[in-house]
Amino acid sequence: MASTSVSRVVPASPRNVWNLIGGFDALPDWLPYIPESTALEGGRVRRLTNPDGDVIIERLVGFDEAERHYSYAILEAPFPVDGYVSTLRVHTVPGRDDVAEVQWSGRFNPQGATEREVVDLFTGIYADGLDALHKTLAARAA
Repeated sequence: MASTSVSRVVPASPRNVWNLIGGFDALPDWLPYIPESTALEGGRVRRLTNPDGDVIIERLVGFDEAERHYSYAILEAPFPVDGYVSTLRVHTVPGRDDVAEVQWSGRFNPQGATEREVVDLFTGIYADGLDALHKTLAARAA
């Protein structure tokens, strides 16, 4: 099983970051790659659409409001993996209440691609996503 993880310090308190990203159906609020999300099965499944019209269906598999993290599994997507599970987590930064560290990690089995190719793919998705989150939070703070 392959894995990757990307972290980024963002310009908002952990509480404010979680308020933006903690909803399982909230990706369009901060991630330009996902302009559309539809909640299904009482919010436990999300149907995402990217700008190319590709559909990604994900199931919430873990959620902890107090610890500020959730995990999800991909049920259907145009990615060369199976067994994909990812976690989005908000951490406090010791001694700071005006910033937070956000970690996006995932593990998966490559299918029809090399491990390096899929690790690079998801490392890029996570890094781009956290860059977009940083921009969204910086704009709100301005």
